[in-house]
Amino acid sequence: MPKIIIFGATGGIGRQMAEDLADKGQGLHLVGRPDSGVTELAASLGASYSHAEAKDTNSLIEAVGAADDGSGIAGLVWAIGSILLKPLAALSEEDFIETYRLNVSAPAMAIKAAKNGLKKAQGGVVLFSSVAASSGFTNHAAIAAAKAGVEGLGRSLAAELAPDIRVNVIAPSLSDTKMAAPLLASEAMAKGIAQMHPLGRIGNARDIAPLACLLLDNSASSWITGEVFAIDGGRGHLATTGRSK
Repeated sequence: MPKIIIFGATGGIGRQMAEDLADKGQGLHLVGRPDSGVTELAASLGASYSHAEAKDTNSLIEAVGAADDGSGIAGLVWAIGSILLKPLAALSEEDFIETYRLNVSAPAMAIKAAKNGLKKAQGGVVLFSSVAASSGFTNHAAIAAAKAGVEGLGRSLAAELAPDIRVNVIAPSLSDTKMAAPLLASEAMAKGIAQMHPLGRIGNARDIAPLACLLLDNSASSWITGEVFAIDGGRGHLATTGRSK
């Protein structure tokens, strides 16, 4: 059975996707850093796994090779990202380069390595952007630029790899995951961020994973490609002023 590769499988959204897909009987290949707990997660879900570093292209290529047993690759998810929040005055050129590499060029190299396997199994790709890519937020210059790059990458590859491989992007707002934990540690700050969303709360992995899983399902989304889907509690397009309590 062709497997779905999840890079960043032990993060909030990656883990939720892995659990949901495993419940449906989907074969999985989970990828994470050696210290991420990916070995234990794979064992609990009956999945295969690889250790890899996002900045090490060779390890990404090896992970893709380990996932394909000759039947192809059913899907690829890049659930690795970063939240670098700094004013422009505090950003270095290296900050921009590293943020871009983690969010854009690394997944591009993983997709390049998986291209033939994805084509064989008519697999799909899901990438993750951010509401910050299309909304102007203070201190988001590096991450917003990189996430805008994710959206450009997704649409470009959707055109280039059609009709055999579908590529879609999900753009969440800040969600209650391990990556966002430092920003939500303060109860007052978490409450303030929640109120920036018309729906009045912080999202979580369970709000995001179902759509990501659907976009990998050829029976449910075979005519969807090149799209950027906002899952952001309304933050990207709706005003919060005047919202009833």
